[in-house]
Amino acid sequence: MGTVEIDKISSVTKNLKLTHREHLTDKLSTRQGTVLAAQVLHDKSIYNEMELPTGRMSKLKKDDIIAVALGERMALKGFVGHLPKTLKTNDVINLLNFGGVAGICTSANTREVGEPMRIRVLGGIARGGKLLNIDQATLFSPAAKLKSNIPLIMITAGSMDSGKTTVASEIIKTLTRIGMRLAAAKLTGVAAMRDLYRMEDYGVYESVSFVDAGISSTANIDPETVVKVGKGALNHLSRGKPDAIIVELGDGIIGKYGVVQILEDKEIQKNVRLHVTCARDPAGAIKLVEDCAKFGVPVDVVSGPITDNEVGKAIIREHLGVMTYNAFTPSNEWLDLVIARWAI
Repeated sequence: MGTVEIDKISSVTKNLKLTHREHLTDKLSTRQGTVLAAQVLHDKSIYNEMELPTGRMSKLKKDDIIAVALGERMALKGFVGHLPKTLKTNDVINLLNFGGVAGICTSANTREVGEPMRIRVLGGIARGGKLLNIDQATLFSPAAKLKSNIPLIMITAGSMDSGKTTVASEIIKTLTRIGMRLAAAKLTGVAAMRDLYRMEDYGVYESVSFVDAGISSTANIDPETVVKVGKGALNHLSRGKPDAIIVELGDGIIGKYGVVQILEDKEIQKNVRLHVTCARDPAGAIKLVEDCAKFGVPVDVVSGPITDNEVGKAIIREHLGVMTYNAFTPSNEWLDLVIARWAI
């Protein structure tokens, strides 16, 4: 099919190191991770940016040619979308997130993100005549067994946008300032680098996500695969011998991204040294703490919007007897847990 001049390359394709001039093929696939060149069909006033491999957000304009990868999304806020059942050149699909994951949108929180951006498939991006997939350039492989014994600081939540990355960043800042060497992993969610780049800004020396195992999204994929990818990520990071690995699980524990399966895995549970969960409201916080105890990963600290003032903190203390932590007005009581548990 010739070549294409790409205006903007999405972060989900980062490991392929695409250039702004690539070859095209019309032999397409609907498999997750398939890399496509597509034309933006209209302008949007909100949710109109795409994350580049550098982490910079770039505004998308009508007729921009972009490089994306197929995947699914099951967002409580934002877009819901699935892989196309068939795909050919000139088909119109949707951009499902700012990381460059594309598919067929079936539902949207239009008041917050507007209508999904429509993009026209120009062809698959190919090298050596072979259609590219992000699983052709990976940093680590899924693993059936967790070989690492590096302590984990687990960050979970009841839903997306509950403050996980914010609290993770504050914890990282505090621990690195007292001399701990930290790595980070995002094990579930939809491809985007923003959260990991933010954690690196706060002191993490190395970070990976499921994207680095060739997965564009953990939505609706086999839970066993999600767990194996998680173990592969932890094994990979452990080679650098960090004092701890910060593990952020994108989405909430009740969702379609494989969060519960990660939490229930016995090998992973053995390494969890501190568990912080984020909640928006009292009922959600209580349910989170109860469910995580059932899964085998008791919550040590509750954070998120529920801790924004004394009312929420008092409810948590009264009903759960669990420590609270607010990332906007941080205190350091939780450090006693870290010091005691790492001393062991």
